[in-house]
Amino acid sequence: MARWWMVATCALTVGAGTARAQHLLVPMDDAQANHLKAYGVTFTALVDGVRSEWLLNYRGGSFLLPDVPNLRRAAALAGVTFEAVGPDRVQEMRREISEGNMDAVPLEKAPRIAVYTPPDSPPWDDAVTLALTYAGIKYEKIWDDDVLDTDLSQFDWIHLHHEDFTGQANKLFLGFRDAPWFIQARDRDLAMARTHGLADIPALKKAVADRLRAFVERGGFLFAMCGATETLELALASKGVDIAGPFADGTPMDPDADAKMQWDRSFAMQGARLEFAGGVNSMSDIDGHQVNVAARRQPLGTYTLFGFSAKFDPVATMLVQDHRTVIADYYGVTTSFMRKVLKPGVTVLAHEEGAPWAKYIHGSYGLGSWTYLGGHDPEDPQHNIGAPPTDLALHPNSPGYRLILNNVLFPAAKKKPLKT
Repeated sequence: MARWWMVATCALTVGAGTARAQHLLVPMDDAQANHLKAYGVTFTALVDGVRSEWLLNYRGGSFLLPDVPNLRRAAALAGVTFEAVGPDRVQEMRREISEGNMDAVPLEKAPRIAVYTPPDSPPWDDAVTLALTYAGIKYEKIWDDDVLDTDLSQFDWIHLHHEDFTGQANKLFLGFRDAPWFIQARDRDLAMARTHGLADIPALKKAVADRLRAFVERGGFLFAMCGATETLELALASKGVDIAGPFADGTPMDPDADAKMQWDRSFAMQGARLEFAGGVNSMSDIDGHQVNVAARRQPLGTYTLFGFSAKFDPVATMLVQDHRTVIADYYGVTTSFMRKVLKPGVTVLAHEEGAPWAKYIHGSYGLGSWTYLGGHDPEDPQHNIGAPPTDLALHPNSPGYRLILNNVLFPAAKKKPLKT
């Protein structure tokens, strides 16, 4: 990857005559008391228009902020560890960064964040909304109406989580078709489809998927977890093909669906095989763990983050900043991504050693980019429907949740102008 991110070359100052240091170093190694809220403090700096820096591979991906009263106060109230550093220490850090596998990336503008989430409360949590709320990062909720009727370019970053973009409701009808929340969601989505002149729920969700594809193609950043990863790929590739079958409205699935899939329209996958058998709660062979198929369910292990060159692969490096390189795995409707169906050019950010699947992947599409993280909740390995939301106050140093928040800050990094 070409080096297209600006390197900071000078220290930030807060004015002459102040007794404060010129910078606050927010360490992100084991010295940090609250890793997750450290992202919130950095985001606050960007909201306030304060230029900051992300020190890639330096002490776990630390942040360098100007020493201003608002940020000191925010860090102290959040329980975030910070160190006041003067000009001499900053210059020493810069020398160390320039000589090693590190880089300093300016963070200039707070990204405008949207989370695609249903208007009611489904019986599962969303790890990203939990992370954003705990860190104190503001976001806007959007749903089908917003995606179909508004200009998505008002957002820089959109998150998708548990939703099924094929319109099959994650095949949850097998075990939950009589549950009040399932009936409510089905009726809500069908009414939404009819409002937009669409025949059924699969048509509605595919229309939403197409709009999200256009958002990325025009320069947006898309982050997805859990079932949204796999089903978005299937929805995009199945334009004009019936893959929903009786899991949606009783119509038969196209028997030639596999052959008709248009994988050139998808972000990450190609050549995946659809799953369509009575009583099998699986979408395709994309997921390596098949959490809802007992005969093929794989045990949880650990996954390892790849180490990238900060100077030559800054994007991938930003996305894997962490104080741990090996992280305990966790299930989701889609837990992992089989390597055999990944498109050429997809960057594998994390994988399980010796396994045929990846956990965390990234790539570009058009003018934008996407990132997929398998699993539902980094601190809830089993992902049981109806379980209470994870209390992040009990996990302030979660390495898995850090990956989510890396993606939140990624769009704030300054892009280096291309040479002409």
